[in-house]
Amino acid sequence: MKTFSFGVLVSAYLISASAFGQKAELRQKVAEISRSVDGQVGVAIMDLQTKDTLVHNVHGIFPMQSVFKFPIALTVLDQVDKKKFSLGKKLKLTERDLLPNTWSPLREKYPDANVEVTVEEILKYMVSYSDNNACDILLRLVGGPKRVNQYVHKLGVNEIQIKFNEEEMHAAWGNQFDNWSKTRSMLKLLELFYDKKLLSQNSHDLLWKMMAETTTGPNRIKGLLPKDTEVLHRTGTGGTNEQGVNGAVNDIGIVQLPNGKYFAIVIYLGRVKGQLPDLERKIAEISLAAFNSAWLN
Repeated sequence: MKTFSFGVLVSAYLISASAFGQKAELRQKVAEISRSVDGQVGVAIMDLQTKDTLVHNVHGIFPMQSVFKFPIALTVLDQVDKKKFSLGKKLKLTERDLLPNTWSPLREKYPDANVEVTVEEILKYMVSYSDNNACDILLRLVGGPKRVNQYVHKLGVNEIQIKFNEEEMHAAWGNQFDNWSKTRSMLKLLELFYDKKLLSQNSHDLLWKMMAETTTGPNRIKGLLPKDTEVLHRTGTGGTNEQGVNGAVNDIGIVQLPNGKYFAIVIYLGRVKGQLPDLERKIAEISLAAFNSAWLN
C-alpha cells in the first residue's frame, strides 16, 4: 500500500490551489475584456497537455462565418483518407464555380475559369486564404453542408450546425446565424485535431501547415503575440447590417507557448458593434492574456 508524507500532500494542495488561482485570474481578465465589447463574447481555452479548460459564456450560440471552413477541411481530408478521392484529383472549374462579388483569390488566379485544379490547391485556397468559392466547390465535392454536419456530429461534437454554404449564407444577412456553434464545440474539434484522432498523419500535417499559413486576421489571435510564435488558426467575419451590427468577428486556433506547450483557443464576437480594427484588438487582447497566463505556462 502506497503512503504519502504530509509534506507531499501539502505540496500537491498548494500546487492545485495555485493553478486554480491562476486560472481564476485569467477568467477575470477575459471577463473584463468581454465587458468592453458592445455585443456577445464567447471564449474557450484549453491547455492541450492537461486538458484543463476555461470557458466564458458557455451557453452562447455564435455564427461561425468562415470558421466553418475548419470542419469542412476536416471532412474533405477524412474522405481523402477513406480513398473517396485523392488530393491530386482534378476538378474542372467553370464560371458557375467562380462567382463574382465574393472573397475569392482563386477566382483572381483563374479569372477565365475553364481550368482543372487539384483538390489540394482548392483546399489550400479555402483554408489559408479563406476563399469562399473554394469552400463551396469542396462542399459540393463532399456532399454538401449536411454531410459536414453529420461528420462533426459523429465525432460526438453536437453543439454545432452547418446548414448553408457560402453562397447561401451570404444571400441574406440572417442566414449566417444558421451556421453556428458554441465555443466549447469548436474547442473540442481543435483538441481532437491536435491529438491526431481524426486524420492520417499526412492529412493532419497538411492541414496543420495550411492553418499555420492562414493570411486572414493577422491582427486577431496573432496580433499581440511575439512575431515568431507558432499559430495555426481560422478566422470568420460577417457583414454589417443597417443598424451597424456585425454578425461575427471570430478567430480559432492552436498556439505554441515559449516552453513548447500548446493551447487551443476559440474567440467569438457575435452581433457586435464597433470598428473592425477595434474588435480585432479585443480578440488579440484575450489571446495575449492567455499566452501570458501563469495557468498555461
